[in-house]
Amino acid sequence: MSDLIIKNGLVYDPLNDIDGEKKDIYVKDGVVVNKVNGDAKVIDATGMIIMPGGVDIHSHIAGAKVNAGRTLRPEDKVPESNEKKTKIRRSGTGFSVPSTWATGYRYATLGYTTVCEPAMPLLEARHTHEEFLETPIIDKLAMPILGNNWYVLKFVREKDIEKLAAYVNWIMKVTKGYAIKIVNPGGVENWAWGKNCDSVDSPVLHWDVTPRHIVESLAKANELLGLPHSIHVHCNNLGHPGNYEHSIETFKICEGIEPYGERERSLHVTHCQFNAYAGTNWGDFESGASQIAEYVNSHKHMSLDAGQVVFTKYATTTMTGDGPWEHALHHLGGMSPWGAKPGMKWINGQVEGESGSGVVPYFFSPKTGVNAVQWAIALELMLLIKDPWQISHTTDHPNGAPFTTYPIVFKWLMDRKSRKDMLENVVSKKASTASTLPDLDREYTLNELCIVTRAGNAKTLGLKDRGHLGVGAIGDVAIYKLDPEKMDGHSIEKAFSRAAYTIKEGQIVVKNGEIMATPMGTLIRAEGKIKESVHEDMMEDVKASWRDHYSINFNNYAVQDAYAPKEKIINGA
Repeated sequence: MSDLIIKNGLVYDPLNDIDGEKKDIYVKDGVVVNKVNGDAKVIDATGMIIMPGGVDIHSHIAGAKVNAGRTLRPEDKVPESNEKKTKIRRSGTGFSVPSTWATGYRYATLGYTTVCEPAMPLLEARHTHEEFLETPIIDKLAMPILGNNWYVLKFVREKDIEKLAAYVNWIMKVTKGYAIKIVNPGGVENWAWGKNCDSVDSPVLHWDVTPRHIVESLAKANELLGLPHSIHVHCNNLGHPGNYEHSIETFKICEGIEPYGERERSLHVTHCQFNAYAGTNWGDFESGASQIAEYVNSHKHMSLDAGQVVFTKYATTTMTGDGPWEHALHHLGGMSPWGAKPGMKWINGQVEGESGSGVVPYFFSPKTGVNAVQWAIALELMLLIKDPWQISHTTDHPNGAPFTTYPIVFKWLMDRKSRKDMLENVVSKKASTASTLPDLDREYTLNELCIVTRAGNAKTLGLKDRGHLGVGAIGDVAIYKLDPEKMDGHSIEKAFSRAAYTIKEGQIVVKNGEIMATPMGTLIRAEGKIKESVHEDMMEDVKASWRDHYSINFNNYAVQDAYAPKEKIINGA
């Protein structure tokens, strides 16, 4: 691996307080260093900006649910998404749910080098890792789904936080996972009985617990283990009018839970746009983003990501571990721009006693009032929350839109004129009357954009070796052809759509938007520490009931090391 020098560019590195400074970057053996000696490849970045490689905190890119989405939607393979094989890259397809190799190529083209798959069913973890092995360039991490797991519910009911922590830690090891994911806590378990949980105090049938108990207990277990990321929560009542109130009740659960070590947050709420709705029905539906932002601005124990809706030519593919919501969405319709009726395509999944899922195609129309307000809400969250370190940009790929639409969102965040044009000429007027977006003048700076797409995401995930360009950081760099003094909406979208260079561990993988190399990325996983005696007691409990609830033998449950030939383990407490 040759040494690399990147010269004459304007560097944006918020974690090291560098804001548009002309500075040379040196990479040796895949790591950022102070200086390199002898022969080195030189990239002249004159007239360009330099950022760390992008870090996506929440994007559904691999696993059984994602593959089900591909199977459900042959029409998703539109001509514009078909990519031909070259000497360097393989062929690929898929608009909203790209094939594995295409996923890696497209992320790299945008300048992203690390992506988190945020919903890994435990029993199907092997499938997730199989797809990771077929997704080039980017580093990957996966979050095991734990909020409706029977063993979790058992230990929560027994108020045994130590055994719960031991179980979580065992799951992290055997599934090669990274952080605790909670999806509609208790609601997915209730869905097995045709019910749901519409608030944090709804009873979970047959278990004598509530979503509040589940979130609080898993948050405490997470801090006991000292895992690098806080609990990652998909709130109850997602997608329903009035749900912002239930979201704030979820936020409050973790107010008094002290985060472990250097970590500042005990809670991360994901794709919050879908949980920031006011009103009592679809007729009086309106934004609850102001109320959400007011809470976040006055509390530092939590972070969130936006879940931005972007209007595209084709239907996207919604997918989530929240089975009851996908059933509701299935009945709302909106599958295509050609007037498809409700009740068309729908997948419902249940993974033994562990979790569930759903998949539904959906078309977001700018002329539909509810969709227009959804579009506005995520932008409101991004613009109203004052501290960019507390919010991350996402589209909840592919739910709000495919990740390939990110540059469009950057344009809206950084250029008020682009937002005004959307409000006045593109979207339903309800976006203006049912949200505060028309009144928001804030425009993101390049430094703030770097935080919500890189630095802040890495910090929130607890990934200390990326999201910055300081000495010792992994040599992941993104370079864009953009003049900060001459930016407008068009130039912003164009620049971030095709990186001038994407560098992965010192190797040029993208040049002028074209793939130059396809190395395999690293699997990042995490493990905590727990007393051996507690671990043994927990395993005795688990094995005692395993045969009654599982269709596979205990010894066949774990993901073998062969599925992670290149891995990095981050140890907790």
